[in-house]
Amino acid sequence: MRPAPGGRQINGRWLLKKKKSLKQLKSPKMCSALEKMPTPATTYERIVYKNPSEYHYMKVCLEFQDRGVGLNAAQFKQLLISALKDLFGEVDAALPLDVLTYEEKTLSAILRICSSGLVKLWSSLTLLGSYKGKKCAFRVIQVSPFLLALSGNSRELVLD
Repeated sequence: MRPAPGGRQINGRWLLKKKKSLKQLKSPKMCSALEKMPTPATTYERIVYKNPSEYHYMKVCLEFQDRGVGLNAAQFKQLLISALKDLFGEVDAALPLDVLTYEEKTLSAILRICSSGLVKLWSSLTLLGSYKGKKCAFRVIQVSPFLLALSGNSRELVLD
């Protein structure tokens, strides 16, 4: 990161000075001040940390347009795999995907997917529109690289 022209560094941050007029820049007082300013010897290094976690966890909910449609855990996982297969083909449908928890009443589940397949799974769930001729939609409620983060929701917290 280079300093801005006419800027100065305070506590590691570069601040811009107000622009000077041409008369102020040509004054002898200003020229001598510029000659005395030391050039900054600071170098900057950009460090990017990639997420080291192997898996991501998704809390999802399946909603049907018509009420009364029920799926067991095996049918739910088959729906996930078919959504991947429809969008990305046979090879990407073989991503390591696990259904950790599944509730038949609410049709909600917590999924574990390898981090490299997160975007593929998310996009295939988003684009899924029907199951056995009935309109449906997946709602992604929460995503995290940490399973513990999905355990509670501060928006649903009830204080006594």
